[in-house]
Amino acid sequence: MRLVFAILALQILLGCNSSTNKPLKKYSYTNELINESSPYLLQHAHNPVNWKAWNETTLQQAKEERKLMIVSIGYAACHWCHVMENESFEDSTVAAAMNNNFISVKVDREERPDVDQTYINAVQLMTGSAGWPLNVVTLPDGRPVWGGTYFRKNDWINALEHIQELYRKEPEKLIAYANRLEQGIKSMDLIHLNQNAVDFKNFPTQKIVANWSQQFDEENGGFNGAPKFMIPNNLEFLLRQAVTEDDKKLLDYVTLTLDKMAYGGLYDQIGGGFSRYSTDEKWHVPHFEKMLYDNAQLVSLYSNAFAATKTPLYAEIVKETLAFIKTELTNNEGGFYSSLDADSKDEKGNLKEGAFYIFTSEELQELLKDDFKIFKEYYNVNSYGKWENNHYVLIRKKSDPEIETEFGLTSDAFQQKKKSWKEIILDYRNKRPKPRLDDKTLTSWNALMLKGYIDAYKAFGNQEYFDAALKNAEFISQKQLEDNGALFHNYKDGKSSINGFLEDYAFTIEAFIALYQITLDEKWLDFSKKMADYTIANFFDMKKNMFYFTSKEDPAIVSRNFEYRDNVIPASNSVMAKNLFKLSKYFEVSNFEEIAHQMLKNVSGEITQYPSGFSNWLDLLLNFKNDFYEVVIVGENTSAIIKELNTHYLPNTIIAGSTAENEGPLFKNRFVPGETLIYVCKNNTCNLPVKNTQIAIKSLNKKE
Repeated sequence: MRLVFAILALQILLGCNSSTNKPLKKYSYTNELINESSPYLLQHAHNPVNWKAWNETTLQQAKEERKLMIVSIGYAACHWCHVMENESFEDSTVAAAMNNNFISVKVDREERPDVDQTYINAVQLMTGSAGWPLNVVTLPDGRPVWGGTYFRKNDWINALEHIQELYRKEPEKLIAYANRLEQGIKSMDLIHLNQNAVDFKNFPTQKIVANWSQQFDEENGGFNGAPKFMIPNNLEFLLRQAVTEDDKKLLDYVTLTLDKMAYGGLYDQIGGGFSRYSTDEKWHVPHFEKMLYDNAQLVSLYSNAFAATKTPLYAEIVKETLAFIKTELTNNEGGFYSSLDADSKDEKGNLKEGAFYIFTSEELQELLKDDFKIFKEYYNVNSYGKWENNHYVLIRKKSDPEIETEFGLTSDAFQQKKKSWKEIILDYRNKRPKPRLDDKTLTSWNALMLKGYIDAYKAFGNQEYFDAALKNAEFISQKQLEDNGALFHNYKDGKSSINGFLEDYAFTIEAFIALYQITLDEKWLDFSKKMADYTIANFFDMKKNMFYFTSKEDPAIVSRNFEYRDNVIPASNSVMAKNLFKLSKYFEVSNFEEIAHQMLKNVSGEITQYPSGFSNWLDLLLNFKNDFYEVVIVGENTSAIIKELNTHYLPNTIIAGSTAENEGPLFKNRFVPGETLIYVCKNNTCNLPVKNTQIAIKSLNKKE
């Protein structure tokens, strides 16, 4: 472990010098996490460490007592967070080392992504990599001076003793470290206003994809190497690019990736839903935690891929994943929980990663009797599917038709067998201790799941998906959205306590725009416009033409940063730019499109160098590069036409509809009594209205 650290900071706040004789304010020292609602914090509420939550009281205490802070960050489903808790934070010797000299703060990274990002950046600068658990020591003012991820017990104690001794004898060295690291943190997410002209019409997207393709794993799908993350926004862009350019090779790569992920042990073959990532190249053995944000985005991705390809496997994946969401991650109010833990208790009662999901061959044979021979071949209960300690993670290699041919089964007979197998094994598995549930509700992740349900409804027309989407949208609008357009980030036990971050606004606006397109209820557009206005007033930097991650109403942690690089979740700035582009069409607000265009210009230089980190920006770029359409339907049959339109893959459109006279910008003078007319428009110019949906679709996508 590296015990020499790089660091950042400003001048330390007055009163932090350890040589002063100012009397200290007395505080009680107990573990205060029992008063929190976050399941992750509550997991640590009975540690002998005197944990505190991240809040103004804690930060003020550190300043007044002039003590270093330990900021330990993780999340409820994090396996290695649990390991470090078990080895260190539950140990009285470790607790003594922490309690004697430090203010120890536990942070749920999902509740406080702003805190997490600041210290992730710091550790990235110090060590070259970062992850969770994330453990940082800071000056009393919160500026980091040392950090890393997982530490063994003795390494952790030794590091703390070393830092405390340095702080006692030579605090100026830590302050100097902090100053340098602060400047490094501030430079990580700098954005520059690009005042040069950028020709998006001729932007070299095909060349970018060709260079990017050198990283494609042509055998297993995804990207070369391991671990393998799914990164849905990468695949969403590549799917759109493939369909738009009629690029069969690229489409084959996208569908190969979707097939391999669906076949892999990464996907829960019995209960539906995806784990966070695969530890190997073939998508076999996952890190077993199931996150709402992954599954939400993958429902959208597989729904869109089905609309584009009509592949039955993708319909199956969406159906099973949403069944998992409904059963395991949905509350009575229509909100969605955050995650299921990677760990669960094994047959000996010990917490073990993946214990809930794995099987021995003997178990499966006992459950399935004569069908085990077919099951074994289908799910590779063999050397290909073996994991460790004679346990198997179910993984597929062959398609259903291949298995049907091999065993002489009709399609109906085989599908009935599959249904029976899953019911039998799921019933058996559910008798095991289940993984722990993180039952907090996060607005941003709920909005992602809301959009997942909307995309699934568009592709499959299932009324249950529509109802779940509407119930969740009502939950967000009634519980999390304030009259002035402000959002809360979290919700649990009837309480919302943390102000929204840019991701909350970006994903909620995106989902509400999509919801309008299936409900035609204009209140969802109005909510989106109100939230967009609020973000411009409270998050927008007019000089750099980008949005800060935190509101001006909230204090900065070291610095206010811009989140603009896409990752496993798209960057909040890229989503906001797409939202403003679409809202400009609905409301004819020209500055919205101008802001989106400038935001895209700001990142255009980095796009060509690192497309996988800017794929959602590339998706926006295609709106400027290629034709983008407004499809307006007016008349009594509007809903039926929109439902038909939505079954097609049309990423280059927005849809608006009205069954009656409407004075909105897109509807003015377009209502004709007794008729239902479809207007296809681009660049403020509309074709003559048509009545036939297929004619309208041909004008949107000549390939259909």
